[in-house]
Amino acid sequence: MKYITFTVPCYNSQEYMRKCIDSLLIGGEDVEIVIVNDGSKDGTLSIAREYEAKFPSIVRVVDKENGGHGSGVNAGLALAEGLYFKVVDSDDWADEEAYKKLLSAIKQHAEEGTSPDLYIVNYVYEHSADNTRHFSRYDKKFPAETFCSWNDVKRFRLSLMLLMHALVYKTSVLKESGLHLPEHTFYVDDIVSYDPLPYTKKLYYLNADFYRYFIGRADQSVNLPNMVKRYEQMLRVMQEMTDRWTYGEIASQPKGLRKYMFHALSNYMLTTMLFVLGVYSKERKAAMKALWKHIKSRDRKLYHKLRYRTNVVFTMFFPGRLKRSILIFSYRHLCKKIKLG
Repeated sequence: MKYITFTVPCYNSQEYMRKCIDSLLIGGEDVEIVIVNDGSKDGTLSIAREYEAKFPSIVRVVDKENGGHGSGVNAGLALAEGLYFKVVDSDDWADEEAYKKLLSAIKQHAEEGTSPDLYIVNYVYEHSADNTRHFSRYDKKFPAETFCSWNDVKRFRLSLMLLMHALVYKTSVLKESGLHLPEHTFYVDDIVSYDPLPYTKKLYYLNADFYRYFIGRADQSVNLPNMVKRYEQMLRVMQEMTDRWTYGEIASQPKGLRKYMFHALSNYMLTTMLFVLGVYSKERKAAMKALWKHIKSRDRKLYHKLRYRTNVVFTMFFPGRLKRSILIFSYRHLCKKIKLG
């Protein structure tokens, strides 16, 4: 039995993918690793085939035309045979000790017939520039090492989110949710972190620093200049997320999940505004206005909820220049805090 399917979307990843794959091979025959070559133009496919030949019962390779990160995730999920599903980007890796702890918990719960819908783990920003780390942990929000429901989850502060790096979904839950990510679009991680949540009822928080998230490449999608430049893709993802669940559907969720989903969606909107309006142009302003108009026309209650949430309201009622100054200040604060470049 395969307990975890790891999907590793790769695009021109020859310089760093070995570290990622080697870290996942520690799971041995208990896991499968689906390496998706997304139309790379370097030696990525050759390296992937090398691992497939050496570990034929663990590693599978998908060679496809370029479709973007979401396309790679879609391909991995379609093939997944593991009880759980986890995306690991090709420049990231898993911490060995935390990995063994997670796998042990999954195996134990599977044997006992108590498997949760979702495991939550910690993740760590690994900064290449100065070899420092920034830890994102959830020990103050979830009861640790025990099963819980969303009603046991404490309120999240403004800056804390359940990013994709922290989530290990049961594969059947993801498939039931109908998760399918848009192609040729960055920032689809946000969709993975939000859309399937109403399908998760039983949770388990493992207080272990499992996911190591590399920060430092100039071409990374989370590099701040790239996020500003790719604002249209952020708008696309934000629209898809606001289209996914209506106000009424969110409001009907258990209290803890309801609060978190409104918190998360508001934070995603604030981030979108930051990178769309952080650099002024008529086109950017019009694009942001068009998104708000779309949300309002589709779901007025959700529109008003997002417009007046605490973490958005302070940007809504200031004059344009002051608003941009606040956004730029927030941009720089974020850069300093987690060193996104």
